[in-house]
Parts: sequence; structure tokens; C-alpha cells
Amino acid sequence: MKRRTFLKGTVASGMLGVAASAGLLAPRMVLAAWPESAFDAKSVDGALDALLGSVNHAESNDIKIKAPDIAENGAVVPITVSTSLAAESISVLIAKNPSPLACSFALSGSTQGFVSTRVKMGKTSELIAVVKSGGKLHSAKKTVKVTIGGCGG
Repeated sequence: MKRRTFLKGTVASGMLGVAASAGLLAPRMVLAAWPESAFDAKSVDGALDALLGSVNHAESNDIKIKAPDIAENGAVVPITVSTSLAAESISVLIAKNPSPLACSFALSGSTQGFVSTRVKMGKTSELIAVVKSGGKLHSAKKTVKVTIGGCGG
């Protein structure tokens, strides 16, 4: 019986591999809530409006951004955003990128308000972290100087 179970699992995973390589199982098909219009926006306000439905955000001292003051390579800039607010989502925008929305994380009620990722920055710009908490938008900003461009620079 164990041999049959193993063979069934092998065949099933092989079929998934074939489907993925043939393009029948694309990541966009798996992601149910892909905010395409927010990632296509050309301004910070346009991205916020498409993603969160509002452009009104208040500066908050409860949001901390950890990012280098000077990024030697804009293609890989490590950042960490943390907050003591009860965060529903954390979004990161880069004002001078061709597409300002870098990433957005939807959090559950029991999740700690903390994300760590790497972003691509085309040139020296303001990095904006927007936290949605209690239906309101809160933000923090940090300027990161880029010496070698990452978005085609």
C-alpha cells in the first residue's frame, strides 16, 4: 500500500510540474487578489487610492522604518517596517520609482505589525511605509540615497 501511495504522489507532483512549465498554472492564476491597478499607478497618490481607497494618511511615530541611509546598490535595498499599531496591512511605496508601489502585505488581526523585505530603487528617493489600522492610514517616511541605480540605472 505504501508503494502505491508513493507512486500516486510522484505522478501528481510530476503533473503539476508539467502544468507549471507549460504555462497552464501561472502565479497570477493562483493569486486571487492581485492589485494590478495599484502596481500600474505612476504616482504615490494613485497607488494608494487604487490599493487602499484613500490618499489621506497621517504621519505616525508608531511606525519605524529600518533602511540604510545610503544604498550602494539600488537593485537590492533591505528594509524593515514595524509598528505598534493593530495593523491590517503594511504597504511600502518609493516615490521616484517608475511604479511607486513596491509591496503590500495584508495582515490578520493576530499578526505582529512587522515585515522585512528587499526593494528595488531607481534613484535616491523617499521610502514611504503606509499602515492601515482601524480603517485609517498612518505613514512614516525615510530618505534613502542610492549610489548605483536599480531600476534601469
